[in-house]
Amino acid sequence: MTDKTPAQADQSLPTPAFAAVSDHLVARVSGPDARSFLNGQLSQSLDEVTAAHSPRAAASTHKGRAYALFRLVSDGDDILLSLQRDCADDVIKARLGRFLMLYRGTGMAEAENITILGLLGAEWAQWLAPDANLEAAGDTVQIHGHHLIRTEDTADGLARFEFWQQGPLTDELARPFSDDRLTTLANWQASEIAAGVPALTPDSQEQYVAQMLNWQHLNGVHFKKGCYTGQEVIARMHFLGQLKKSLFRLKASGGTAAPVTGTPILAGDKAVGEVVNAVGFSDGSAELLAVLRHDAAQGSLQLAESGQELAVMPLPYPVPEREPDT
Repeated sequence: MTDKTPAQADQSLPTPAFAAVSDHLVARVSGPDARSFLNGQLSQSLDEVTAAHSPRAAASTHKGRAYALFRLVSDGDDILLSLQRDCADDVIKARLGRFLMLYRGTGMAEAENITILGLLGAEWAQWLAPDANLEAAGDTVQIHGHHLIRTEDTADGLARFEFWQQGPLTDELARPFSDDRLTTLANWQASEIAAGVPALTPDSQEQYVAQMLNWQHLNGVHFKKGCYTGQEVIARMHFLGQLKKSLFRLKASGGTAAPVTGTPILAGDKAVGEVVNAVGFSDGSAELLAVLRHDAAQGSLQLAESGQELAVMPLPYPVPEREPDT
């Protein structure tokens, strides 16, 4: 299978369809202290990572600024982590890697035989694991060494899954993955935006505390676990109600290209946020995830430079921190 990646996504996402999620790779953490090592660095409790549950997590600096966002999958005695490909070297070799010296016999490296496929449509669960109960985001079943994971639906209710393919498929498993169902990475990225799932790039590393990215509403922050790097800031923001900005889904019309990460968002002539991820569509519109100040989100918003008007779009999950009484 080859990945077809256009500059633009389809106006209506295809279903049933699958895409090679080539902008992510999988790292494997193995060794006797794999869970202890990760527990000391990530916002998720490793007790939550089981054969049946694959939650999200963030890795942050001591100042609480996220530099990587992961999904964690249990694979025998090892832990698998998905992360953005263009951040992987920095995260694996430098940021997380420097803590490995404290855990003799534990290692972390890219898992070269694992590919992530993004699946659009409820049909995939019936085709690949008809006896499994994959109802909630993070629910997981292992199939002949591969992992099928329910992920968040889009705001329009489109069911989505991740299939972590580890080695070749049996003929029976390969059957649903026919060429006529292969779609583009851009369409998968559009579904991620429609599901309110952000991705960090080298340009957005260390810009946000995890809650500013709605990571707690994607089950990526465990507020009752023990200490980990950045925990003090993350916990203080949660328990003292200090979150003043968070992730919004927005639509821009009438442009020629999707805005790049970091593009300022203006209310009048004042910057009130910036683009985190965006995808363009064939009619010139774009959808984006942006971190915005809560007190500015109800007013008129525009993209800097292009001046495109922005409309707030629904997310598939509530963000109660935006309510004035919370």
